[in-house]
Amino acid sequence: MATFLYKLGRLAFRRRHFVALIWVALLTLAGVGAASAPPAGTTSFSIPGTEAQKAFDLLEQRFPGQSADGATARVVFKAPSGEKMTDAGNKATVEKTVDELADGSEVASVADPYTGNAVSKDGTVAYASVRYDVSGMELEESTKHALEDAAEQARESGLTVEVGGDALQAVPETGATEIIGIAVAAVVLVITFGSLVAAGLPLLTALIGVGIGVSSITALAGALELGSTTSILAMMIGLAVGIDYALFIVSRYRAELAEGREREDAAGRAVGTAGSAVVFAGLTVVIALVGLAVVNIPMLTKMGVAAAGTVAIAVLIALTMIPALLGYAGRRVKPAGVKGGLLGRGRGARRGEQKDERKDEAEPAKANLGTRWASFVVRRPLAVLLLGVIGLGAAAIPASDLELGLPDDGSQPTSTTQRRAYDLLSEGFGPGFNGPLMVVVDAKGSAAPKDAFTQVSDEIEGLDGVVAVTPPAPNKGGDTATISVIPDSKPSSVQTEDLVHAIRDAGGDIEADTGAQTLVTGSTAMNIDVSEKLNDALLPYLVLVVGLAFLLLIVVFRSILVPLKAALGFLLSVMAALGAVVAVFQWGWLSGLMGVEETGPVMSMMPIFMVGVVFGLAMDYEVFLVTRMREAYVHGEKPSQAVVTGFKHGARVVTAAAVIMMAVFAGFIGSSESMVKMIGFGLAVAVFFDAFVVRMALVPAVLALLGKKAWWLPKWLDRALPNVDVEGEGLRTADERGSDPDEDRELVRT
Repeated sequence: MATFLYKLGRLAFRRRHFVALIWVALLTLAGVGAASAPPAGTTSFSIPGTEAQKAFDLLEQRFPGQSADGATARVVFKAPSGEKMTDAGNKATVEKTVDELADGSEVASVADPYTGNAVSKDGTVAYASVRYDVSGMELEESTKHALEDAAEQARESGLTVEVGGDALQAVPETGATEIIGIAVAAVVLVITFGSLVAAGLPLLTALIGVGIGVSSITALAGALELGSTTSILAMMIGLAVGIDYALFIVSRYRAELAEGREREDAAGRAVGTAGSAVVFAGLTVVIALVGLAVVNIPMLTKMGVAAAGTVAIAVLIALTMIPALLGYAGRRVKPAGVKGGLLGRGRGARRGEQKDERKDEAEPAKANLGTRWASFVVRRPLAVLLLGVIGLGAAAIPASDLELGLPDDGSQPTSTTQRRAYDLLSEGFGPGFNGPLMVVVDAKGSAAPKDAFTQVSDEIEGLDGVVAVTPPAPNKGGDTATISVIPDSKPSSVQTEDLVHAIRDAGGDIEADTGAQTLVTGSTAMNIDVSEKLNDALLPYLVLVVGLAFLLLIVVFRSILVPLKAALGFLLSVMAALGAVVAVFQWGWLSGLMGVEETGPVMSMMPIFMVGVVFGLAMDYEVFLVTRMREAYVHGEKPSQAVVTGFKHGARVVTAAAVIMMAVFAGFIGSSESMVKMIGFGLAVAVFFDAFVVRMALVPAVLALLGKKAWWLPKWLDRALPNVDVEGEGLRTADERGSDPDEDRELVRT
C-alpha cells in the first residue's frame, strides 16, 4: 500500500498539470449536469415491511386517483374575541376563501368547514382542508403564493388565519453559520501551518471535492429521488473529512521536508504514509455510511450512499490533487517548524534562526504540548483512564431518557404559520386532531364487507384514548374502507403510540371473526413504525459496521487489542454525544443558545445515523494517531515511548483536524431544517468527545497500561493477513539500502 501510494504521490507531483486538469474537468462536468438537470421531484418516503406502508400501498391500489401522496394544507380560522365562526360575516369570509382556493390548477379538492363538520364545538375555530395533486416539494411557487394570499386576504377581515400541512414545505436552508464554520477552519489551518498557501490547500481541495459530490447529487436528484437533505448532509460530511484528509497529508509533507528530503520525494512519502492512513480512515467512513442500507429505509440508504460517495471523492482528491498542488506551491510550503512571515516569522526571523543554529544544536528543542501531555498520561495512565470514562459516563446519563419520534408541525418554531395552525387546531379540537390515525379495512376476503366495516368502527370507538371515529368510507368496489380515528393525545405522545398498538391488536381478533384485515396508517402511525424499525435495526447495524471496521483495523494495526479499544472508545463517545443531544433538544438545556425554539422527542434516525457517521469519523483520528505510534514501535521504540512519539508528530494535526471538523458541523446548527440542526450539533459534540477525550486521553492511557500486549497478534493470523504497510516500513527499508523505491521490486507487499 505505502509503495503504491508513494508512486502515486510522486506521479501526481510530476504530472500536476494533468491531475489538476482532470479534477477541474470533473468539477465542470458535475456543475453543468447540476445546472441542466430538471428540478427534483418528490422524495418518496417508504418503509418496506411495516404495516403503515402496507396500508399506504393498499390505498393507492384500491382508491386510485385520490393522490394519496399529494400535498395537503389546513387553513385554520379563528374568530375574534366575542365572535364565532358561524356568524354571517365570518362565514362569508371563509366561503370566499374556499372558493379562491378551489380555483388552483394543482388543487384536487377543498373541503368547506360548514359542510364537513370542521367547526369546533364552541364555534371559535374552523378549518378548510385542501388536497393537491402533487407532493409539497413538487408544488409550483404560484400555487404556494395563492395559498398564502388567500390566507392573508382572510386576515384582513379580522380573522386569525394560519396554514398548516406540508403544502408550504420549503427546501431547508443552512444559514450563515455554515460560512462561519468554514472561516473557523481557515483560521485553524493558518495557525497550524503559519502560511496562507499551506492553509489554503486543504480548503481548496475540500471545496472542489464537495462541489463535485453535491453537484453530482443535484444532477441525479430527479432520477434517484434524492431529497434536499441528502445534499446538505453530503456537504457537511464531505467538507469535514475533505479538509481533515488534506490536512493530514500536507502536515506529513512538511515533516518530510523538515527531514531534508527533496520536494517530490517528500510528496511521495507523505502520500505513502499519511495517505495510507487516509485510505483506511476513509474506508471506515464509507463502510459506516453504506451500512445504513441495513435499516432498509430507502431514504436513509440514499443519504448514506450519497455521503459515502462524497467521502470517496475526498480521499481520491487528497491522494492526487494535494501532491499536485504541492508541486505548484513549491517553496511557498515550508518544512515543519519553519513558518512564513504571516505570523511574524519572516525573513528577519529566519536570519535570527541562522544566528541561533549553534545554540539550538547545543540545547535540545523544547518538547511540544503533545509530547508533554502524552508523557503525563504515560506516567498516570490509570487516573486518566478512570477520569475520562467517568466523565463520558456522566455526559451519557441523559441518553437513558431518550425519546424518539419524527418532527411534525408541533416541533416547528412558534414564529411559523405551520406551528400556529397546529396550536389553533389543538385549542379548538384537541391535541389528537393534529395526528389523526387512518384505519384501512381490507374486506376483500370477507363474506360480509359492510358488517366487517361496522364491527371495526365499533371496536375502535370502544378503545381508551379515542375521541372520535368517522363512519367507514368504502371504495367503489365496496371491498375496502377507510376510517379516521382522532386520539385524545398529541401525535408524538406515548399514549398515541399505545392506541395504535391497541387498534392493531383488536384488528387481529376481528380478522379471525370476519376475515377482514385491519391496518393502521397515516403520518402518526408511519412515524411510530419508523421509530420501531430503526430501534430494531440498531443492534444488527452496530454489529455489522463495528465488525467490518474491526477486521479492517486488525489489518491496519496488526493487533487485536488496539481495534477492540478503538471500538469501545467509540461507544463511549457516541453515548455521551447522544446524552448531549437529549439534554439540549429534549430537555431544553442551552436550547436558546442553539436556536432550538421547541423541545421534543429526538429524531428517530438520530441514534443510528450518529452511530454510522461518528464511528467512521472517530476512526479517522484513531488511524492517523495510532499509525504514528505503531510506526515508532515498528522502528524499534519501546511501547511507552512510541505513544509519546506518536503524540509528538500527530497531536497537533489531530487537534487541528478535530477543531475544523467541529467548526464545520457546528456551522449546520443554523439550518432551518430541524433534522440537519440536530445532526450538526450531535456530530460536533461527538467529535469533541471522541477526539479530545477518547483519542487524546483514553487511547494513550490504555496503550500505556497494555505495553507490548497492545501490539500482540497470533502468529497464524499474522501470516494470514495481508501486509498493507501503512507505516511506510517498505519506504524506510529502501531508503536505508540507498535504493529508489520507484525502482525497487523487493519492497514489502502492497
